[in-house]
Amino acid sequence: MISIIVLSIVFVLIIIRRIGKFRFQIWQIMALGAIAVLATLQISPLKALQAINLDVIFFLFGMFIVGEALESSGYLSHLSYRLFHKARSLDSLVLLVLFGMGIMSAFLMNDTLAIIGTPVVLLLSKKADTPPKVLLLALAFAITIGSVTSPIGNPQNLLIAMNGDIANPFITFFRYLLLPTLINLFLAYLLLRLFYRRQFDHKSIADHPEPVKDPELARLSKISLLLLVLLILAKIIIVFAGLRIDFRLTYIALGAALPIILFSPKRFRVIRKIDWSTLVFFAAMFILMESVWDSGIFQKVIGSTNLSLTSLAVIMGISIVLSQFISNVPLVALYLPMLMQLGVDGKELIALAAGSTIAGNLSILGAASNVIIIQNAEQKAGETLTFWEFIRIGVPLTAVNLLVYWLFLTIF
Repeated sequence: MISIIVLSIVFVLIIIRRIGKFRFQIWQIMALGAIAVLATLQISPLKALQAINLDVIFFLFGMFIVGEALESSGYLSHLSYRLFHKARSLDSLVLLVLFGMGIMSAFLMNDTLAIIGTPVVLLLSKKADTPPKVLLLALAFAITIGSVTSPIGNPQNLLIAMNGDIANPFITFFRYLLLPTLINLFLAYLLLRLFYRRQFDHKSIADHPEPVKDPELARLSKISLLLLVLLILAKIIIVFAGLRIDFRLTYIALGAALPIILFSPKRFRVIRKIDWSTLVFFAAMFILMESVWDSGIFQKVIGSTNLSLTSLAVIMGISIVLSQFISNVPLVALYLPMLMQLGVDGKELIALAAGSTIAGNLSILGAASNVIIIQNAEQKAGETLTFWEFIRIGVPLTAVNLLVYWLFLTIF
């Protein structure tokens, strides 16, 4: 019960972010929550260490190195110009971010795009002379919605594709989710335009090529980026071919970071500048969530309901709500075996993937990528998104997302 109280306090602090003169960052709040459950013996130190998912930590570590090298060298700014220079208004820029980042997240994974995309949209907001919040929200919604489409778009989809006995997972995901995902990306644009209509004027965006500041680091960054794409393609082939090869996302991230770690004379400066606070956040989150999981509260809640656990609407509803409390990957780890025991077919598993993923649009804690974006923005530019700024758009967006996916799964 103490774990649930600590979790509730953590949520409240994340909402208000301030006590008197003290303003807390998200990672500090989560770290305090982890310390609290350790201090009250809700989880043992040994189990706390075991709860930390090192695959996730090392994946983020590797991607942070690649992202920092891309940014420090100036190559990321140069690349963003090439990708977005045709945008001449905030309308076209938001659409490009939504659909460009959304489509890429289906194959480069949402957390990857969160790491690389945050400095890009911060730069674009300066050029567009618009508050960064608009493009930060566009990035968050884009990579959440876009990653729904693919079995490798995010960790929970991969878990479902690998353990859900889905025949031809890429074809199955695209068949049910591609069209509604494109519709939902456009609906995200309409809602952003509605809530930030004053910023959506039609003044032109002045843009110019960004110079590369460090050619040598930029060269290694390009090699890392190319290696990242090639390793992800290898992952796609392995999944598509149904090969049972232990080719983890961690290996992809660390492999992509190797050129910088091994060959850059500025390797230590790059490593020092990565977003260590986000790594602390995730380590602390794993400890707190394991403590909450051990309390058995959420398992009892699901087991005591009289709901039809195989109903498409119930699957998506439970996925969205509980993902806010125990995160979407643990939620899928709990729900997937239950659905498999009940003998569901591919459509119910696709509903689980869609629901647990779009849960990220509801609140900051609904997806790890949201936290990565906000922590990155705070560290690099002193910009942030508050809990209320996120959910005032996130709640209606999640509602329409849910309706669109449910309709398509029901009809088709």
